[in-house]
Amino acid sequence: MFLVAFAWVYSLLAIMAALRYAMVRPPALHSSSPMSVLKPLAGHQEELEDNLRTFFEQDYPAFELVFAVRTVHDPAVTVVEKLKLDYPHIPARLIVTGEPTYANAKVYSLERMLSEAANDLIVMSDSDVRAGPDLLRTVSAEFQDSLLGLTTCPYRAVAGASFWSRLEAVGMNTDFMAGILVARMIEGMRFAVGPTIVARRSVLQSIGAFDKVKDYLAEDFLMGRLAAAAGYGVALSSYVIEHHIGNSTLRQSVEHRLRWVRSTRRSRRWAYPALFLTMPLPLALLACAAHPGWWPLLPFTLVVRCVAAYVVSVRVLKAKVAWWLLPVEDLAGFLFWAAGFLGNTIVWQGRQYRLYSDGRFELLPSLRQAFRHHSASAGR
Repeated sequence: MFLVAFAWVYSLLAIMAALRYAMVRPPALHSSSPMSVLKPLAGHQEELEDNLRTFFEQDYPAFELVFAVRTVHDPAVTVVEKLKLDYPHIPARLIVTGEPTYANAKVYSLERMLSEAANDLIVMSDSDVRAGPDLLRTVSAEFQDSLLGLTTCPYRAVAGASFWSRLEAVGMNTDFMAGILVARMIEGMRFAVGPTIVARRSVLQSIGAFDKVKDYLAEDFLMGRLAAAAGYGVALSSYVIEHHIGNSTLRQSVEHRLRWVRSTRRSRRWAYPALFLTMPLPLALLACAAHPGWWPLLPFTLVVRCVAAYVVSVRVLKAKVAWWLLPVEDLAGFLFWAAGFLGNTIVWQGRQYRLYSDGRFELLPSLRQAFRHHSASAGR
């Protein structure tokens, strides 16, 4: 009963944190600083052209776009070249990085793009992000505060047509963002989250961000933590972006969610077990299974959970939620949380990695590579 009550309190904190964030308004833009937008790309992706187009259409006087691919044969090259022709007035460059020399291929691409970027204010944004034309104007206004070193943009997950994609989006728009808002209210922002991060070049260089996070899976979280530890201001931006998660299959969804929970367990080693206390419905079900007479807990818990989910997802993120999936997602989230304690391998962009206890990871050789290595060793 105590654990269920704690989960109720957490849900109330999520409501308070969401309402507090909803009152934030971006400052007026008095002077615009030139900005560089860095976009790491990798292969074919649903809606890639539509996602990238929103960055070519930014209502901002001075910005450039820098894209990175591994090879000239990457399908994303065709998309970028088409958009460059459609928007000839927008400075845009595409660089070919070659195979990454870091475990985190995204960090390698970001480092290469940063060396090519012309401006001090840097926007690092994933390829599955879509934004309105006022994104750069809003974050630029926030960086008029000279104490601010890094911001991270909250996001609403936009699902594809598949059931698994819709289920995952419900969790992102209710649980994940609720946790960020509660952390912001209680301890302030001392971390960042991935799809879009904005930082000053001078801050990235002074904390050695890319060099320090190149071997870690949760590079976004660490980047924010490094900036906060160095005394720079870290904030949650007032601008909500869209994160288009695509039409995931069951396998793709499981791989992504296992990657997330296993990474989270290593990034927040001591906090991860306590995530159980943020899951009111599974806790209420377990309590009722142990004590059937406590069944009135369930309807009350469901109401508290739905109110918290509504305030976070609808009031803050302006997301569309398939409400009938919320109890299903809560149970799935509990199972994945438990699975996070097991296993040390992940799949990312079709490649398998070993994840270490401190959050570092490394690419595992394919079976063919392993066989060749074994054969070569046996022949010596």
